[in-house]
Amino acid sequence: MTPDTQHSETPYCVKIETATGQSATVPIAVLTPKQLEVFLQTEFKRLAQEAGVKGARVHVERTMAADYEHVIHEIEACLRSAKTSGA
Repeated sequence: MTPDTQHSETPYCVKIETATGQSATVPIAVLTPKQLEVFLQTEFKRLAQEAGVKGARVHVERTMAADYEHVIHEIEACLRSAKTSGA
C-alpha cells in the first residue's frame, strides 16, 4: 500500500450475528484500514468476551459514517441482548 492508501479513511457498516440468531447492523465511524483491522481483531473480540457471547460473526461493508463511541455502545447492547436471549 502507498502511504496515502494506508491513511485514507472509509466509512463502514458492521453487521453482527450471534449464535442465538440475534443480529444488529450499525454504522461505524470513518476508519483507516489499520483502524478497521484493530477493531476486528481486538475490540470486537473484547466486547464479545465481556458480554459472554460465543460464536458471534462480523460482516463489514463500506457505508455512511457514524460516531465511533456510539458504535461501541450499539455492539455492546447487541452482544448483551444475545447473551440474555441465549441464557
